[in-house]
Amino acid sequence: MDALHVRDLRLWAHVGVLESERRDGQWFALDLSFQLDLAAAAADDDLSATLDYSEAIIALQDLARTIRCLTIEHFSEQVLDRLEALYGSVPTWLQLCKCSPPVAGFTGTVMVERSRHGATAPWR
Repeated sequence: MDALHVRDLRLWAHVGVLESERRDGQWFALDLSFQLDLAAAAADDDLSATLDYSEAIIALQDLARTIRCLTIEHFSEQVLDRLEALYGSVPTWLQLCKCSPPVAGFTGTVMVERSRHGATAPWR
C-alpha cells in the first residue's frame, strides 16, 4: 500500500493537566500517515485521485487554535475525528508529541501513537 505522509506539523494548542498549559498553550508536533493507493494520482497528475494534504493541515491548525483539554490522548482523538470527517475511512496513523512537557528535571518529549481503519506505523 502506498502512503502520503505529513511530518512535523507544529501546532500551538491549549492541552495539559496544568491550568497554565490550558491557559497559555504550548507546542505540539504531529506526524500523520494516510495509507491509500496513489497510482492514479501519480500516473495522471490528478489531485482528485489523492488526498489534498493542505486541507488536513488547515483543519488541524484550526483544531489546535480552539481545543482546550487535559490529555494528549483526547487531542489525538479529536485529530483523528477531524481527519475522518475530511477523508472518510482512509487508514490513518498519527504520532502526537508534546514537545516540552512541564515536568521538573525532564527534557524529553511525550507522545501518543494512534491509528484508525487498520493503518500501521509507517517508519519503523
